[in-house]
Amino acid sequence: MQLTLNRTKLIVASLVLLALGAAAGYAANKYSKPKSVIHVVTLYYKDGTTEEQKKAVLDGIEKMASEIPGLKNIWLKSVKVQGVYMEKQPDGSMKARPFTDAFVMEFENDAAFQAYANHPSHKAWEEIYVKVRGRSSTHDITN
Repeated sequence: MQLTLNRTKLIVASLVLLALGAAAGYAANKYSKPKSVIHVVTLYYKDGTTEEQKKAVLDGIEKMASEIPGLKNIWLKSVKVQGVYMEKQPDGSMKARPFTDAFVMEFENDAAFQAYANHPSHKAWEEIYVKVRGRSSTHDITN
């Protein structure tokens, strides 16, 4: 009887230690360093740009994602956008123009990112985008 009780205590203690070890491993921050390319664009639109025109820009990004090989993820809803462009005024003074919008595209790899620039879908989207873009800043990031 005592032997069975000791075995039971040993098994329970082992299970508790195993569970604690698993919990500690699960709680550890896990991350990876993918080889994809992240294309981050911050911008402000030209004065007078309508909400419909802005929607056309974002719809165009979604269309590109469905047509350009290697464009695997997109982010279209700006949560927080930082940065300004100092714009020279006709009188020579400078005016701070804050960036107001952002979007992100993720490409499988550098080859897919390079091919995107000359893809017909990208060229068609630029016809919509360039007409309403005030200024933009791009950041291309990989590992």
